[in-house]
Amino acid sequence: MLNNLVDNLSDASSIFYLIFAVLAIGGGIMMINAEKVVYMVLSIAVTFLSLAGLYIMLEAEFVAFVQVLIYAGAVTILTIFGIALTKTHKAEGDEEGEGEGDQRKPAYIGVVLAACLVLFGILFYAIQKASFPGGTFDPGKDNPLELGKLLFNVHVIPFEIMSVLLTVAFLGAVIIARREEDEQ
Repeated sequence: MLNNLVDNLSDASSIFYLIFAVLAIGGGIMMINAEKVVYMVLSIAVTFLSLAGLYIMLEAEFVAFVQVLIYAGAVTILTIFGIALTKTHKAEGDEEGEGEGDQRKPAYIGVVLAACLVLFGILFYAIQKASFPGGTFDPGKDNPLELGKLLFNVHVIPFEIMSVLLTVAFLGAVIIARREEDEQ
């Protein structure tokens, strides 16, 4: 079983895939476990960038470009601005070292690590026993040009509605946060 793993890691593309996959999963785990919101944003940015690397390996350069431009760039900066525009208040008793969640943390971490190891073992076994069909993938010529034609000719109305929807959602979140802040 481990011979397949060694054989798969013998070429550079598999090593890059492993690096990007570990960065994507690690960034997601760090985002969930981070205590400060800024660290969460940085962790999710690492995940977005590593996903862009995986897209490049799949020869989907346009999707990788959009991933970096929209998610790693715009969403991350938008989240940082959202954090900067809203004030966060600590509730009383939430000082460092206090609170009920700190007492359960070691047991919680142990259960989560055990579950992760079991899941990793099951996935590793399933992937080693699976047979994947061979074949070649033809990404086509001028893929970004065809996507651009579809996006700006056929699907231009949904594209514009989505941009307005995202802007309204962000403004609504800021207004709700400000209203809650004023009530306190």
